[in-house]
Amino acid sequence: MEITTLLTSQRDPAEGRLQAAPAPALQPGSVRLAVRRVSITTNNVTYALFGERMSYWQFFPSGQEGWGVVPVWGFADVVESTLPEVAVGTRYYGYWPLADAVDLQPTKVSAGGFTDGAAHRAPLPSTYNRYSAAPSNQPADTEGALAIMRPLFGTAFLLTEFLQDNDWFGARQLVLSSASSKTAYATAWCVRELLGGGQGPAVRTIGLTSRANADFVRRLGLYDSVLGYDEIARIDHALPTVFCDFSGSAEQREQLHRHLGDALRHSAVIGATQFSTGARDAPLPGAKPTFFFAPDRRRKRLEDWGPALLLQRVEDSQSRFLQQVLSGPAPALRIVTHKGLAAARDVMAELARGRIDPAVGHVIDLS
Repeated sequence: MEITTLLTSQRDPAEGRLQAAPAPALQPGSVRLAVRRVSITTNNVTYALFGERMSYWQFFPSGQEGWGVVPVWGFADVVESTLPEVAVGTRYYGYWPLADAVDLQPTKVSAGGFTDGAAHRAPLPSTYNRYSAAPSNQPADTEGALAIMRPLFGTAFLLTEFLQDNDWFGARQLVLSSASSKTAYATAWCVRELLGGGQGPAVRTIGLTSRANADFVRRLGLYDSVLGYDEIARIDHALPTVFCDFSGSAEQREQLHRHLGDALRHSAVIGATQFSTGARDAPLPGAKPTFFFAPDRRRKRLEDWGPALLLQRVEDSQSRFLQQVLSGPAPALRIVTHKGLAAARDVMAELARGRIDPAVGHVIDLS
């Protein structure tokens, strides 16, 4: 048996190559899972761009200098097991390599799932090391939607909850860049749901987007106003503002910081949907840009709420969100399925180059 893996250049996430190698003998205490259905989004481009800084390359080490394995979210089946409590045929949702199979070392096994106990993953965020049991007969379109949106919606939910927990930093407007991206508009949806229930002050949402995506963003109906990147000067610089940066463009960030100045009360960096040549660490007016790392926030809420309540709150909101974006004659999210790792390489390259149809969610079928 061979295991084929998609390796991504650590210098340019648009560059990838396939590598096949003989499968090693399964070690005691390990299980082998065949990766079946995963998603690739601009979130995975962010993983590649922040691979060194945020340790994303460390989850599934490639052993190849200059090349890494981008982690993806989705579903896999146990095909070989040395542990009776992890049965062959069981399906799990979690964090996988872009490969057709992977060996894990389950610990803390329960009916609900397990944690990978591999030594190299112990220092990494526990959120990424947890695998949840999933129905084996779940419809493919349902799995596709969850593979795409579950990690993105989780980030959106935790970001919105973080802002509310800080009383929106006193802001009266919330600016979201890359407003057509799924994590951004999921955040706008969470803000609208939260504030629609009267749980906070009146905070307007402003979506920043490219001219090409402006009509799509307006059709979403989730932002109070939509502006092009060349219209940043139209944002009211007298109002206290929070900036949620999903694009990662240093040039856009600098322009917005200089326009808003001291009115910018918090600047959260969430993603990197665009390449940027500007200096990322240059001093800027207003609040200092701060990376929002969802696993850190999740860990805090696990301590405050416990796992059952956190899961219930996220999944209840996620269910309502998916019902909205998947419904209607022109749904906001249209799932496109691609077959095989070669197709995954092509999708990754297209997203890394900024060739993104915001209405499409890409699913890779490896079954």
